Amino acid sequence: METLTVSLGSRSYPIFIGAGVSKDAEALLRFLSLPKVAVISNSVVAPLYLEKFKGTLRDAGVDVLEIVLPDGERFKDWQTLNKVFDALVENSCERSTTLIALGGGVVGDMTGFAAACYQRGAPFIQVPTTLLAQVDSSVGGKTAINHPQGKNMIGAFYQPKVVFADTDYLASLPQRELSAGLAEVIKYGLIRDLPFLEWIEANLAGLLEKDQSLLEHAVYRSCVNKAEIVASDEKELGVRAFLNLGHTFGHAIETGVGYGMWLHGEAVAAGTVMALELSRRLGWVDRISLERVKELFQRAGLPTRGPDLGCARYLELMQHDKKVVNAKLRLVLLKRVGEAVLCEDVPLTEVSQAIEACVGRE
Repeated sequence: METLTVSLGSRSYPIFIGAGVSKDAEALLRFLSLPKVAVISNSVVAPLYLEKFKGTLRDAGVDVLEIVLPDGERFKDWQTLNKVFDALVENSCERSTTLIALGGGVVGDMTGFAAACYQRGAPFIQVPTTLLAQVDSSVGGKTAINHPQGKNMIGAFYQPKVVFADTDYLASLPQRELSAGLAEVIKYGLIRDLPFLEWIEANLAGLLEKDQSLLEHAVYRSCVNKAEIVASDEKELGVRAFLNLGHTFGHAIETGVGYGMWLHGEAVAAGTVMALELSRRLGWVDRISLERVKELFQRAGLPTRGPDLGCARYLELMQHDKKVVNAKLRLVLLKRVGEAVLCEDVPLTEVSQAIEACVGRE
C-alpha cells in the first residue's frame, strides 16, 4: 500500500492506494464521526461491490444506509441529487453522518456535492472504483452536477476526509472505461511530468492488460502530481488550472453530443489533441510532438478527433465553461511536452482553425 497526503492545513487528508485498501475496517473507522454512514453508489457498481463493502462496515458495528443512483453522466443533475437528500432526510441522518462515495467520477462528484450541502456540510469519504476517479476526480475536492448548458457548472470545493483508491476494483473495469482513465493519467505527463509520460509510453501495453503493479504505480504517480497541485492551489486560482488541459474543448464535446454519449476521458483525449494543435499553431509544440501524443492516445484506445459540431457551436459551449474569466476564454496549452501554460488572449480565429483541423474523420 502507498500513502500520500493532500496538504491543506487542518483539512489535510490521506490517499491510500493499493489492492484491498477499502476492505480495511479499522482504517475506515478512523475517519467516521458517528458509527453511521450513507454509502452512495450506482446501478452498475452496486451489484458488484456494495454488499461486500457494507459487510466490512457492518461487521465493524457501523449502521449502513445504502443509496443506489442510476448510472451515467446524464443523471448527474438536480433530480438525481435530490434522491440522495430524500434518503438522508427520511432516514434521519445527522450532520455527522459520513457519506461514502462508492463508484466512479459521477458518484464521487455527486456525493461530495451532497455532503457539501446537507445540513450545511457533512463529512464524506471517496472510494473510487474507476481508474479515472482514482487518478483524478476523487482527489482535490471538486464536486458538482451538470447543467444543460455546461458540464459541472453547479458545485462546490469540498474536500473528503480520506480517499481509498483500491486497485482491486479496476479488475472488473470495462476496457473502454480503462482507456478513458488513461487519458487523465497521460495528462499529468503532458502538463508537468515528462519522465512519467515516458514511463506510460513504455508500459502502456501492460496497463491495458490491467497489470496490477503497473496500475498501482500509475495511480500513485498521478495522485502525487494531483496532490502537489491541489496543495499549492486549492481553488484553481493559478497552477491548478493546468489540470484542465483538453477539458475546455472536451467539456464542449460532452455537452454538445449529449451527456454520456462520450466518456469524459474520451472527450478529454480529443480535446487535448485540439489544445496541442493550437499550441502548434502558436509556434510552441512541433508536429512531431503532436503526432507523438496522438499516437499514444490511439494506442490507449482513445479518440484523437472530436465530433463535427461546427466551430460556432464549439465556441458557444466553450464560452459557458468555468474557465472563462472576465469574458475571456482561458485555455491550457503546452509550451512543450511536459510544460503547460495558461493563455487568455488566443485569437478566436486561431482557436477555430485548431478545432476545424481536429474534428470529423481523417
